[in-house]
Amino acid sequence: MKLPMLRIGDRIPRFPFVQGGMAVRISTAVLAAAVAEAGGVGTIAGTGMSPDELRSEIREARRLTTGIIGVNVLFAVTQFADLVKTAIMEKVDFVVSGAGFSRDMYTWGREGGVPILPIVSSARLARAAERLGASAIVVEGAEAGGHLGTDRPIREIVPEVRGVTGLPVIAAGGIADGREAADLFELGADGVQVGTRFIASEECTAPSDFKMMHVATRPEDMVLVNSPVGLPGRAIRNPFWERVVKGENLEPDGCRGCLKQCSHRFCILDALRRAQQGDVGNGLVFSGLSALRIKSILPVGEIMRLLAAGESESFALST
Repeated sequence: MKLPMLRIGDRIPRFPFVQGGMAVRISTAVLAAAVAEAGGVGTIAGTGMSPDELRSEIREARRLTTGIIGVNVLFAVTQFADLVKTAIMEKVDFVVSGAGFSRDMYTWGREGGVPILPIVSSARLARAAERLGASAIVVEGAEAGGHLGTDRPIREIVPEVRGVTGLPVIAAGGIADGREAADLFELGADGVQVGTRFIASEECTAPSDFKMMHVATRPEDMVLVNSPVGLPGRAIRNPFWERVVKGENLEPDGCRGCLKQCSHRFCILDALRRAQQGDVGNGLVFSGLSALRIKSILPVGEIMRLLAAGESESFALST
């Protein structure tokens, strides 16, 4: 398969595949560095970290690789500005952000010499981002995991965005293998962002139980949850989700003010953190629809090979 060339600022990866920034502490230095070393683009999820913690993760990733490393920060978090500015001060290769729209981050990126990549779900927002100074556009469809900005499929949105911008377009949402990536390249994408598939990798530092929830997931287990952020989120069915749906009182005893706006229905960061620490029954497990096609836990290098070759995963036994 002939792969397009993806440019992010002044850097061009060997392969046009961007690892998604998954919080809390799913996309950390070890996973991001492994993807970068394999020729892709690694992303550290800064959401849920303190600026000092993020700084430490960036420096660890730099110790592990000379490849392309960026940072993802959710616009909705209170520490958004501090986290983005920390990433820029550490001279990451790019900053990506979604779940809201910040004009300031383009100014910060321009002043710090760091490319800014917004996550958008419409041609209108893509045009606005280009005017503000975006270096590339991440276009996310409804198939993605975590917070969603649209109910439209990625294959509808990519051609529309491609038609209104000359910036590099990175397609995101529900991509598990090389065949799906090839389809999106045909539709005009310059790169593809892959998140959930890299959870089920050997290098991801998430607990085994968390990883296995993303292997051979059944269609009926893919659900939506109303996040306190004010957006729907795609997740995997578990007891915590069932408690949310039943309307149980899950409001935290104390609020740390981690979000700019919050319904206080439950603490989203605490729920994500519990799952990341191994309590997959009482935590929130975000996942994209690509989990339906993940059959095994693989090394990052093998996942990258399948993506670059335009191949799908064979029916291997799950680890």
